[in-house]
Amino acid sequence: MAVTQRRGRRIMMAPEELDTFLAEQRTCRVATVSADGRPHVSALWFVWDGTSLWLYSITRSRRWAELRRDPRIAVVVDAGEDYGELRGVELSGTAVFVGESPRTGEPCPELEAPERLFAGKNFGLDTMPHDGRHAWVRLTPDAIASWDFRKLGNS
Repeated sequence: MAVTQRRGRRIMMAPEELDTFLAEQRTCRVATVSADGRPHVSALWFVWDGTSLWLYSITRSRRWAELRRDPRIAVVVDAGEDYGELRGVELSGTAVFVGESPRTGEPCPELEAPERLFAGKNFGLDTMPHDGRHAWVRLTPDAIASWDFRKLGNS
């Protein structure tokens, strides 16, 4: 799902561009809502499986506690330094907790693919190491907005 945005047709990423971008990037910014309604933003590694963004979060973090209380979530992945290089994706929706918490490696078929992707992307491993402090959050976005300002120079 893509959000219509001003200049959207000019700068939004095509689905294959979005998949490639999310596969290449490692760090995202996760926005949650605190008990008093204030936003909280934190950085986290992620993996994209083509449909959902998978976050491996410390279960004793403020982010985890806030998502347990209120599962609304927005995530931004961006890159670029100069204005003409800026590109990114904003994904928003509802966080879903998957697997045991904290994750110790108990069999969970739903986690086989994201753990393989995450271990390869972030650790260069074939299998996911488990430290008993992290667990999985899946965001299957309700809305996606993307931008690639490099496209502005081509028009």
